[in-house]
Amino acid sequence: MTTILCYGDSNTYGYNPVNGLRYPKDVRWTGVLQKMLGEEYEVIEEGCNGRTTVFEDAKEPWKAGLGYLRPCLNTHKPIDFVIMMLGSNDLKRMFHASAQEIADGAEELVKVIKEFTKEKQGYIPKVVLVSPPEIGKDIAASEFARSFDEDAIIRSKELSVLYERIAKKYGCIFFDAAKVVESSRVDSLHLMPEAHKKLAEAFYDRISF
Repeated sequence: MTTILCYGDSNTYGYNPVNGLRYPKDVRWTGVLQKMLGEEYEVIEEGCNGRTTVFEDAKEPWKAGLGYLRPCLNTHKPIDFVIMMLGSNDLKRMFHASAQEIADGAEELVKVIKEFTKEKQGYIPKVVLVSPPEIGKDIAASEFARSFDEDAIIRSKELSVLYERIAKKYGCIFFDAAKVVESSRVDSLHLMPEAHKKLAEAFYDRISF
């Protein structure tokens, strides 16, 4: 059994931008990937709405990805792959984070994954570092405009180059989600069902699980 841990935010959780609910499992990219890979694989969904890399929201500090990462890795071990897609929520205006600071947060999580799994399960899983989809051009008209300003669009476009450098530095598999899918026109932030399907197919085609 090959275990794949998918650690991400609302686009891993499967947030539906149309109604604010959660897509069914067979629509979420994680569920689609599970079906494509078959019974010899276990795709574990660890998506949380609002999850960041290391930044803490004063009202919901538990959404910082760093704090939950070690318990998550320990709970699901042994793990063979970690697909990490985070960074979108770090773009919120409350954090005042540059693209480089967001990438630094992602790097911190990559280091934790490698160091903690080596200690706790005796080997390091393959890490797929995913640069997230870009913020859509109409974010100012989105229901999430209170959290994201238009500068988030610019910074989101800068993440892929920085994430790719981190992947090379730590021997990760780099995956640029922005080259595969776009944020929905509904809210400029979340994925529509077809995008979930395309993302799963791209993971399946491009990564040797």
